[in-house]
Amino acid sequence: MTISTGSPSPTQIAPPEDKSGAKSELSFASKFVARVGAQNLSLIVALIVLAAAIGSQNANFFSLPNMQVIGEGVAILGVLAVGQTVIMLLGGLDISVGSQAGLASVVSAMVFTSSGSAIFGMAVAIVVGAVAGLVNALIIVYGRVNAVIATLATFAAYRGVVNLVSNGSAQGYTGGDDVFTFLSLGKVAGIPVLILVFLVIAALVYTMLTFTDIGRNIYAIGGNKVAARLSGLRINKYVIGAYMLMGVIAAIAGILLTARTGSGQPTSGSQGLELQVITAVALGGCALQGGKGSIIGTVLAVILLGVLTNGLQILGVNSFWQDIAQGTMLVIAVVIQQRRRGTRAVGLPD
Repeated sequence: MTISTGSPSPTQIAPPEDKSGAKSELSFASKFVARVGAQNLSLIVALIVLAAAIGSQNANFFSLPNMQVIGEGVAILGVLAVGQTVIMLLGGLDISVGSQAGLASVVSAMVFTSSGSAIFGMAVAIVVGAVAGLVNALIIVYGRVNAVIATLATFAAYRGVVNLVSNGSAQGYTGGDDVFTFLSLGKVAGIPVLILVFLVIAALVYTMLTFTDIGRNIYAIGGNKVAARLSGLRINKYVIGAYMLMGVIAAIAGILLTARTGSGQPTSGSQGLELQVITAVALGGCALQGGKGSIIGTVLAVILLGVLTNGLQILGVNSFWQDIAQGTMLVIAVVIQQRRRGTRAVGLPD
């Protein structure tokens, strides 16, 4: 009588498959894509390809001075795009960001001129920005007006206010002030202050969205407002807070604009920023319906737009093509989003 020990016989033992290396590589690739994000990875690839294409035509593109020009050129756009990301994650939109930046620019310069204090001028500009954001939020929340219509109206209103108080011309001269000069020309650890401000704001908002309950609730509200309301989230409070944050960030962008140009600018430098900001955020993967997107994607998209603009300039391409390129990129970004969501064609059966 043979007693079985439960151990398989040699013939029952299958030979080991030599696939550990392939599985390991596949696992690493999958984890890498999941960690970075498919959207961010595609932006990185697009950025590398675009930079290589431009650099092959002009060797000066990769020079350190030109890299600094790109960084300083996108700093104001980047600051505004970070704030717009929070708004769009909630499912909203703020078209008045350029007007708010122009208003803050003029206010900071005019208050500085009258008081002689750059810090006081900046503080007043930030308060004005917060109030402008609050007005947007109140119209949307309590006026029950669609965010696009509400901020389109304030876009015109804030532009009218800034032209009224400035008589449509640049105000003050801040080029001789140490604080404004430091913002425009200063460096910290070799990094221009303009770029550093952009990176610090991006890092702070990234931390809020990623590691705090506030950030998780913002994603939840944007993803499903009904479920968020039923779970007890005070949606109006988040909407008001987000638009006020956008106002403060827009004011910071306006202060940077004042520092860079040496005077308060009612329209120059801020006009047209609305389209650029929305393009950057949408290109970065932020869904127009809300609930999806990231600060990292927005930052990558801002850099991509900066490289594109700089490349067209150093290659001597007509500046009007820049607007065409940005508009095309916005359409492409939105089309990709809609395709991923499975949205059917208008008027056609599913």
